[in-house]
Amino acid sequence: MVMAARYGLVLVLAGFLLPAAVFLCVEGIGMKMQLERAFPTSHGVPLSQLRERDRLRHGRFLQQSSPNGVVDFAVQGTFDPFAVGLYYTKVLLGSPPKEFYVQIDTGSDVLWVGCKSCNGCPTSSGLQISLELFDPSGSPTANLISCSDQRCSLGIESSDSGCSDNNQCGYTFQYGDGSGTSGFYVSDLMHFDTVAGSAVTSNSSASVVFGCSTTQTGDLTKSDRAVDGIFGFGQQSLSVVSQLASQGVTPNAFSHCLSGNNNGGGILVLGQAIEPNIVYTPLVPSEPHYNLNMVSISVNGQSLPIDASVFQTSNNRGTIVDSGTTLAYLAEEAYDPFVNAINEFVLQSVRSFVSRGNQCYLVTSSISETFPQVSLNFAGGVSMILSPQDYLLQQNSINGAAVWCIGFQKIQGQGLTILGDLVLKDKIIVYDLAGQRIGWVNYDCASSINVSTATGCCCDGGILVATGPLFYLISSVEVPFDFISCYYPFLYFSD
Repeated sequence: MVMAARYGLVLVLAGFLLPAAVFLCVEGIGMKMQLERAFPTSHGVPLSQLRERDRLRHGRFLQQSSPNGVVDFAVQGTFDPFAVGLYYTKVLLGSPPKEFYVQIDTGSDVLWVGCKSCNGCPTSSGLQISLELFDPSGSPTANLISCSDQRCSLGIESSDSGCSDNNQCGYTFQYGDGSGTSGFYVSDLMHFDTVAGSAVTSNSSASVVFGCSTTQTGDLTKSDRAVDGIFGFGQQSLSVVSQLASQGVTPNAFSHCLSGNNNGGGILVLGQAIEPNIVYTPLVPSEPHYNLNMVSISVNGQSLPIDASVFQTSNNRGTIVDSGTTLAYLAEEAYDPFVNAINEFVLQSVRSFVSRGNQCYLVTSSISETFPQVSLNFAGGVSMILSPQDYLLQQNSINGAAVWCIGFQKIQGQGLTILGDLVLKDKIIVYDLAGQRIGWVNYDCASSINVSTATGCCCDGGILVATGPLFYLISSVEVPFDFISCYYPFLYFSD
């Protein structure tokens, strides 16, 4: 019998349609209560009457619960660096609302778009999208953020924030690829559709602070993959996720599922995706990025000879989840053992060679049958399982043989490991900011997902399940009609 003193009160709900019991957890002394059916099975109550009773009951849940809703963003783009090499979405800003295409970036915090009279902002895009510039003077709901505004001080968390001579709160961002942008902060309306239970509210809006970029440098000036700006999904106070959560508009969580097929696209939702097989690992506290405690790497089930300190978070070390990075990067001390293990496994099956510093292979059969499975192992005993498609990139072909190269790159002289889109694709990734954890599960991102407005879980180790059978499909997001509970299918409680 498993001791579970933390999980005090257990309500065993006799399900009318499902035989499985649902356990709700409250701190206290262990006890068990048996509840009677409102409608015994012998009464033959019509299904329509049961549905109506459930509808009223669900309505009470919605009234008593948080006003949070779910916001769904359409995703475009692909991870393929030879095609697009980024994922982006569309946001509606200002009055009247204008469309802006912005890159999805979990490695930064602030939403910013190009501003009127911008120096270096591209005017056309190879992505076949129409670019816009935001004009604060053309939106009656726009307000410039002054230096005395408390929100200006919040910008210091996310950027080099400063004040101009005219008391305007400005910012400067420098990105890892050498590109940069600067401008000033403005507040205006963001428009979106929200879903809360059975209610779909169109034309919802909330005031958010975002950046109005007046200067761009580096790759941001190039038109081949140009977008209007960057949508930072970091956890600092000026991220849109944090702003909307603090206003009670959305949960303090978001989820994405980036499709790895040729068509790309995927799902991005402000809310917590729920799937039975999602596993979670804690976020490293007090870090500006989404740092995880990776403890080891396994190839074909064999742990690599890498000192665990290589992955520990410290100055210029650690493991970061970043959707704004196209490939994936390993700390210098981990890269060579990783490549060597792959080489040893495929030594008899393929011809290997080095091209422009990258380890490549000539492959005449399926890579799924030729290359090993890789496991990234994290704190809490959970792993992210990578198929060959999650660490290899196809380059071209030579005499009928496909050329595949390892997509993981080495960061010279640094101890950072960065998990970019190469690894994140074809998975639901959940950023539970309220619970300070990140979860994932392999998934077909062309399918719909279940999303909850709840964050975290009432009990450690439990599985989030929707207790109501009805779901409402908005775009590619299924929103549970009923509430969410913690479910322990094999948990016993001591007296």
